[in-house]
Amino acid sequence: MERGAVLLGRRLGFFAVTVLLLKVIFFVFSAKAQVSLSQSNAASGDMHREGYCSMYGICAQRSDGKDLNCAQGSLATKPDGLLSSRIQSLCPTITSNVCCNAAQFETLHDQVQQAVPLLVGCPACLRNFLNFFCELSCSPNQSLFINVTSATQVNNTMTVNGIDYFITNTYGEEFYDSCKDVKFGSMNTRVMDFIGAGAENYEDFLSFLGRQAALNSPGSPYKIDFKTNAPLSSGMKPLNSTIYSCGDSLLGCSCGDCSSSSTCSDSAPPALLEKSSCKISMGSVRVKCIDFSLAVLYITTSSALLLWTFLLRKGERGPLSKPKPLFNGNGENELLSGYKQQDTNPPMHMSKGPLLWKDFQPSVIQDFFARIFRKYGEFVSRKPTLVLSLSLVVPILLCMGLVRFRVETKPEKLWVSHGSKAAEDKHFFDFHLAPFYRIEQLLLATLPLSKNAMAPSIVTDQNLKLLFELQKKVDTLHANYSGSKVFLGDICMKPLDDNCATQSVLQYFKMDQKRYDDYGGVQHAVYCFEHYSSEETCRSSFHAPLDPGTVLGGFSGSNYSDASAFIITYPVNNEVGDAGNENGKAVAWERAFIQLVKEELVPMVQTQNLTLSFSSESSVQDELERESSADVVTILISYLVMFAYISFALGDSPQWPSFLVTSKVLLGLSGVLVVMLSVLGSIGFYSAIGVKSTLIIMEVIPFLVLAVGVDNMCILVHAVKRQATDMSLDRKISNALVEVGPSITLASLSEVIAFAVGSFIPMPAVRVFSMFAALAIFLNFILQVTAFVALIIFDILRTDDNKIDCFPCVKLPSSVGSERVILQRKSGFLVRYMEDFHAPILAIPGVKSVVIAVFTAATFFSIALCTRLQAGLEQKIVLPRDSYLQGYFDDLANYLRVGPPLYFVVKGFNYSLESNQTNKICSTSHCDSNSLLNEITKASLNPESSFIAKPAASWLDDFLVWLSPEAFGCCRKFTNGSYCPPNDQFPCCQPNGGTCGIDGVCKDCTTCFHQSDLHDGRPSTAQFREKLPWFLKASPSANCAKGGSGIYSSSIDLTGFDSGMIQASSFRTYHSPLSGQMDYVNAMRAARDFSSRVSDSLKIQVFPYSVYYIFFEQYLHIWKTAWTIIAIGLGAVFIICLVITCSLWTSAIILLVLSMIVVDMMGVIAILKIQLNAISVVNLVMSVGIAVEFCVHITHAFLVNGGDRGSRAKAALCTMGASVFSGITLTKLVGVIVLSFAKSRVFVVYYFQMYLALVLIGFLHGLVFLPVLLSICGPPSRCDSDEKPENQPTVPAETISS
Repeated sequence: MERGAVLLGRRLGFFAVTVLLLKVIFFVFSAKAQVSLSQSNAASGDMHREGYCSMYGICAQRSDGKDLNCAQGSLATKPDGLLSSRIQSLCPTITSNVCCNAAQFETLHDQVQQAVPLLVGCPACLRNFLNFFCELSCSPNQSLFINVTSATQVNNTMTVNGIDYFITNTYGEEFYDSCKDVKFGSMNTRVMDFIGAGAENYEDFLSFLGRQAALNSPGSPYKIDFKTNAPLSSGMKPLNSTIYSCGDSLLGCSCGDCSSSSTCSDSAPPALLEKSSCKISMGSVRVKCIDFSLAVLYITTSSALLLWTFLLRKGERGPLSKPKPLFNGNGENELLSGYKQQDTNPPMHMSKGPLLWKDFQPSVIQDFFARIFRKYGEFVSRKPTLVLSLSLVVPILLCMGLVRFRVETKPEKLWVSHGSKAAEDKHFFDFHLAPFYRIEQLLLATLPLSKNAMAPSIVTDQNLKLLFELQKKVDTLHANYSGSKVFLGDICMKPLDDNCATQSVLQYFKMDQKRYDDYGGVQHAVYCFEHYSSEETCRSSFHAPLDPGTVLGGFSGSNYSDASAFIITYPVNNEVGDAGNENGKAVAWERAFIQLVKEELVPMVQTQNLTLSFSSESSVQDELERESSADVVTILISYLVMFAYISFALGDSPQWPSFLVTSKVLLGLSGVLVVMLSVLGSIGFYSAIGVKSTLIIMEVIPFLVLAVGVDNMCILVHAVKRQATDMSLDRKISNALVEVGPSITLASLSEVIAFAVGSFIPMPAVRVFSMFAALAIFLNFILQVTAFVALIIFDILRTDDNKIDCFPCVKLPSSVGSERVILQRKSGFLVRYMEDFHAPILAIPGVKSVVIAVFTAATFFSIALCTRLQAGLEQKIVLPRDSYLQGYFDDLANYLRVGPPLYFVVKGFNYSLESNQTNKICSTSHCDSNSLLNEITKASLNPESSFIAKPAASWLDDFLVWLSPEAFGCCRKFTNGSYCPPNDQFPCCQPNGGTCGIDGVCKDCTTCFHQSDLHDGRPSTAQFREKLPWFLKASPSANCAKGGSGIYSSSIDLTGFDSGMIQASSFRTYHSPLSGQMDYVNAMRAARDFSSRVSDSLKIQVFPYSVYYIFFEQYLHIWKTAWTIIAIGLGAVFIICLVITCSLWTSAIILLVLSMIVVDMMGVIAILKIQLNAISVVNLVMSVGIAVEFCVHITHAFLVNGGDRGSRAKAALCTMGASVFSGITLTKLVGVIVLSFAKSRVFVVYYFQMYLALVLIGFLHGLVFLPVLLSICGPPSRCDSDEKPENQPTVPAETISS
């Protein structure tokens, strides 16, 4: 069931690395060519004073092409005008002599341009970063804080191999603080992860900047040691120049880039949303307010009820009036006696003769039904064959619709209401942006060495090599689809080139086993865990940094080396359409993938003492389909058991040989077939008009209709048995129908209306169930009073002829017939139980008080428990117990450390300069303090309440940075005005090892704009319109990491873009890790509340979207849905009862008992920890229908009996109690018990446990609480006290059978 609920865990956090298409890793300034020895120091030693340089000029290159500075000092020199101008444009604090020549400055310029796009959103950090390296490279006082400590001879020239860089602690701390929170939006992370390897303090930050890079790796060609204390005798002074605070309002860092920014102080982060729980202290005990209130209300109610009962009984003291029989069997205007007792015990005594019609005071509707049933009974007795034939015509015709029978299996079609906001949002997202990709996943994990031990680390040489072997098999796997072979490479996501965006720890080796040893094996992987964003060799084969948190599991904090699981994810392209076969290739490969894992990969892993869990996008649906057929045998056995019991219950006492005649196996089988025909007729009708069925319908409605149908069968058969044996057939049938027909009609109509009204509920699964159930019960009622009555007549004719049941052609001797008549006059076991035990005990005053107190307490206790019910449907419950997904979901819960992706989608973004909507959305400098992205950043500071883990990746922020003249390596143009890529991309840089430089075809490229061309850093409408397509086609690289190609290709819908409006754009972040169903529900609720608040504040349409929302939205409104449909059902029953009985008193009692049954059901499912979802709501709706059967017949019998309340309650129990007990309680009980052996937990939890609870609760309320309540405050009898003359014939009660 529920799709979303099942896929969520598999999607948690595998987006960052699949969509980050940066081809570059940030190169920290490589301090190459910045140190030289003082000329005056050539012979006599170091000289450190103002105006001197420690290193000057470039003397050589390393083997990898990195420039090496000359290890010689010199005086600072005055640059020429052009060089001075260029230096001041980058280093405005250096205005006079410098310690760098033109070549050194060009190197500096080329290196820092890689960092500028990352930092330009926070001007303070950018300025501090540039000044830091400007001082290192060109400061005229370089020798005061730079000391060359190591030199290497290259080509007969001494070159710098190591330096000390002296800075103050204050300088280092403030430099780090100004940059530590700056976002790198496209990675949903911080820039510090790139320029400082995720440093947590300034020492680690500077240590990373100063590391000496290996050959062919980015970084400094020599080592830089940062120190805070210079030797006193050296004359050196630690650098302590001005540091700009990111909180400086003049430099305009946003809240997302700087927690101390003024924009952050404008609005505090949202406070934690703690659930307010009212509690009352009673000494050392704290009690919830609702529990305390219910306890007080219970005590008050019980006291008032007991006092009222005492006063009522005191007023009614006096001679006990004798109870009247139900109906008389003489004449059209008389009703047959329904309860005639030959014993003289006063409480159970019935009058010697039945009531005349004038003695009974029916309502107009009851009188109408009585007359109709009497005439109909006489007609069907004369022509049973005609009635049977005609009654079967309509349902058989309806069954012809089964040729169009279809089962709806798509979760979104089952659980998502028409007009659902989640469905609308998903459709908008899929249509305007891109559908969420498909996920195929492996989880390889180690096993603990002992029961209580921790699982060992999986990051070992042996396990990595095993993973390569597994990957090789996956790469070579192919599936056949439409005559062609389908490989993973044919369907996988390929963001930039021909390499799949596979998420695996093997990406640190470019998915190439040959590089494993070349890179250093397992040590390289461990190194990449800490430097995945800054080390070139750690980048994936699809050129994106790979966060180890997405490919490792079972670790704490950032201790990646302790991980106990590898998580391998294969993102596969997803197509959305109406045809249903858009993903045919993917589905074919997925099924081959699952087969491969089961047959080959799992055995390989088990030999290494590891575990392997797995899943594909189609796994859930495949397993649900397998489950739907897994328990067919169990369900059939359940039906057979119920059928066997029905056959036994309808018959007389099993004594040989008369049992061969009196058994009702054939009648029971015919009755069951009538019930199933009504179910098939309902399904056939709706199939014919194009309504698809559901698994819930196939599993629930047969039980529902069988419960209702069997109850009616027992009531009808027992009513016929109560007639005098010497009565004519037409009198037997007509009197029986007059006796029980109105109550059957009342119950059936109540159920039909209750379910029919439930069809207006928007949730498809509940609505369709209500539609099918209403029609099935209606058809069952029609067939019960037509076909089944005709079958009863045939059975009577068979027994009268002494013919054997099931073999009506075989006739027994007449002696068996006389024995059968004697047996029929004996009371059945259930009747004797009701007469001799059940009813007398309930008549005891003390028992009545206990019953009222206990049932009332149970109701109040259940109300308190209802507040503890949780919405949701655990994914494991809906799957077969032996499904491979059971272990997969366990591993997801144990190992995953990231949450599902979350998109904030903006509809109708007006990018014109006049609208100012750009500043209402962005989070770079000069954006509004309450902008959408700033608000997301603030919310991420409190993930416990907002469920937002990180700031959002923003195409808008990156576009504004890309446009900025300060990011001089990004937005560039040729002299003809066309787009010019960065210098490290084609055609500026020739492929296949060609040259890259300023002398090539891009030597005349200039930035797109000067600062004066923009308006407070924002493009005009025309500039925005022209340059956004450039940005989306620009590939990220080392010289400009802000290109939008690939990473933002599906984040913007450019349809109608020229009109000044972007129809849809998304900003990606992540939910915090979600563990349970309520976490998913609360996360969705929090995201929607956030979006609603921001939309109202900014007057911009914003909605949140996550792939699981469509499956969990139902739980936002499940309580409303449940209470609405239950209230509608109860209200419908009340109105029908009121119309038919014309008794507000009677209807109110039925409504009260039904409400108590439903409330107690909810209390029981809370105790059993069953969650509230569509299945449990359907079961609660069904409980209303079955509860009607427990209540209506007893109440109707009570209403038509004469005498005081106590005797009438006993009479109702003895006449209808046995039928209800055998027809519903025992029949359903034996059938439900079989379901406990089902393979699927959904059957055990939602059908066995809930059905068992329903049967027991219904029995206790209908046959224990209701008779007691009626005996205390039941409605007045519809019978007069006048009795018929003594010479009227009577029907002995012995004719009543179980």
